Amino acid sequence: MVYKIFSLHFVIILISISLFGCIQSKPISFDGSNAINFIEKQLEFGPRIPGSDSSIAVEELIKSELESTGWIVENQNFIFDHVALTNIIAKSSNSPPKIILGTHYDTRAFSDNETSLSKKKIPVPGANDGASGTAVLLELGRILTREELDIWIVFFDAEDQGNLGNWDWSIGAQYFVNQLDTTPEYVIIIDMIGDENLEIYKEKNSTPSLVDSIWNEAEKLGYESYFNQDYKFSIIDDHLPFIDKGIPACLIIDLDYPYWHTTEDTLDKVSDNSLEIIGNVLVSWLSTHSR
Repeated sequence: MVYKIFSLHFVIILISISLFGCIQSKPISFDGSNAINFIEKQLEFGPRIPGSDSSIAVEELIKSELESTGWIVENQNFIFDHVALTNIIAKSSNSPPKIILGTHYDTRAFSDNETSLSKKKIPVPGANDGASGTAVLLELGRILTREELDIWIVFFDAEDQGNLGNWDWSIGAQYFVNQLDTTPEYVIIIDMIGDENLEIYKEKNSTPSLVDSIWNEAEKLGYESYFNQDYKFSIIDDHLPFIDKGIPACLIIDLDYPYWHTTEDTLDKVSDNSLEIIGNVLVSWLSTHSR
């Protein structure tokens, strides 16, 4: 009787371990509500103008979040126009990257697209333009299995200060590319992808074959109504320094955003569903192109 009871207990333990293992091995999915929370955290710091305390606070947030899930995180510090700038590079391993995912985390110092002269002087809050791309990449950092990827996730400083004094667009990305001593196969840049009325057109400067592969992935997932097959804009953004260096790159952006570079680029204008759509497309694309 003692032997039978012991055997029964042993079998129950084995079954419990097996069930627990199945639960633990279930893939983690992209969560749009988590991404929205990352946007909220960034907005709590205020406008992330390069060199500001708010910018430094977001740098620390990005680093702590990614290091907590095992990414190797490095700061790339440099000076432009007497302002200290920082690109943040999260590496899946010490191997050279096959893929780079990137976005900018800075926000524009002035709201140029406001009609009121007084409002033009106010910094852009950047819920969509700055925080949405950062939020999606932070959530990807949480769910991606690093061991299966040769990938860097890069957060660029000083993308959005063009035509302000001596500043050009994409200063952080240009510096990064100038220092890059490896050649990834693909670079994907995301920007302004949180619009609740998400509609993404193909961007004219992007590498066509890479664009098509991403749009095809979106169609497979049933997102063809959000990823328009037409080319519409030619945009200066963080993908251009890579393209100029001969590296295939694609910009995913929804530029039909009425609050772009205004004081109304706030949390209520972004959608967890839009963030999740972008996240799911990137996860699906990575599953077929990462190795």
